[in-house]
Amino acid sequence: GILITRATAKNDLGRELGRQLLLYPKALTILSVMLGVLSIVPGLPMLPFLTLAILTGMLSYSIHRHGTPELAAAGVGPAGGAYGKPGETKGLARPSGPETKPSDKIESLLTLDTLQIELGYGLVALADAKKGGDLLDRVTGVRRNFAQEMGVLVPPIRLRDNLQLGTNEYRFLLKGNPVGQGQIMPGHWLAMNATNSKTSLKGVPTVEPVFQLPATWVTNIERKSAEMAGYTVVDAPSVLVTHLSETVRRRCHEILTRQDVQVLLDNLKQSNPAVVNELIPTQLSIGQVQRILQNLLAEGISIRNLAGILEKVGDYAASTKNPDELSEFARRALAAQITKPFQTESGALRAITMDPRLEQQLAQGVRQSVSEVALVIEPRLARHVIETLSKFVQQMISAGQHPVILCPPQLRLALRRFFECTFSDLAVLSYSEIPARVQVQNAAVIPFTD
Repeated sequence: GILITRATAKNDLGRELGRQLLLYPKALTILSVMLGVLSIVPGLPMLPFLTLAILTGMLSYSIHRHGTPELAAAGVGPAGGAYGKPGETKGLARPSGPETKPSDKIESLLTLDTLQIELGYGLVALADAKKGGDLLDRVTGVRRNFAQEMGVLVPPIRLRDNLQLGTNEYRFLLKGNPVGQGQIMPGHWLAMNATNSKTSLKGVPTVEPVFQLPATWVTNIERKSAEMAGYTVVDAPSVLVTHLSETVRRRCHEILTRQDVQVLLDNLKQSNPAVVNELIPTQLSIGQVQRILQNLLAEGISIRNLAGILEKVGDYAASTKNPDELSEFARRALAAQITKPFQTESGALRAITMDPRLEQQLAQGVRQSVSEVALVIEPRLARHVIETLSKFVQQMISAGQHPVILCPPQLRLALRRFFECTFSDLAVLSYSEIPARVQVQNAAVIPFTD
């Protein structure tokens, strides 16, 4: 057993063996009984064996009563993606309803949790309410915030421990595949230098997991000094929840299933039956509506205005069944919503544009099939556009502006998919998506090349 433990464990033998002995009271119970038997064997000293039997028995009973090897499931969704005040739980609801016991049927083994959080041994206490942990409360409340912001009901998230992780490590799984991980220090505070303060802090240097910013784990005593120096300070559970929020936000288009779409449509049908009855199933299937909504979510666009989206889609569903084309039409119904995050305080929109001849040259490379839209251009032209655009994007980021590029409607989706791997934060908007009253300020122009 020791050899097998050593071969499969990630940690050193002493730590791994100690965890396994202390996590499962059954092993300690057996040990207590064996020591008790040895204490009455003739020729062996009774007092030492009896004392050890009593101690291990008490330890087994204590772990059996208070231990929590398997954590309960909680419903979640992102908490908005921004750090709140340390310890603040405003808007976070407590888990409702009794904990569901696992089924004894073998079919239950086929169930794959959509979202799951794995916690290292040192983080299990954060989810145990008996020990003052409020991680379950925070995670549960995220679902409500995400539904209000993005219009999507995120399925429940299961929290469980994983001995293969480091003591203070955590990991997010989406349909069984890791999509994010990090490390936090319970009892400490994460101080991030958001104001470029010159004050140095005493603590453990680290990197903030969401935005990859340099940060420092500090104690509660050093926390006050960090706040006075202008640092943004958050507690350890807030770091994990914020990381979870951003992970779900970036992956919500993968989370949305056809069953989720059916639930959204059933809910909308109660208030807008005409919209749903006209569109489904006579013109579009549930799968096609799912593709349309996934395209919007993939670019961070809320689908809470589902009635307006489906009305716009219904206007063009008779002429095309291509989900990519229909999602572009749906964007026009959300023009003000799409443009608002990129406007300045004065209401203007600063954006990168292209030479009209370059737009025509790129439009010739658009390839459209029954269900897909792609951009195919020469390597020389691609290198010119990427190098020039990279320079302009860095200039806008340095100026504190979100990079935006404008292009014709027929080119927008193909251009966005072409650049999404290289410029993940670049917003690609079409001229038809800019409201009439919004003034466009030209940040830069990508020139034409022969």
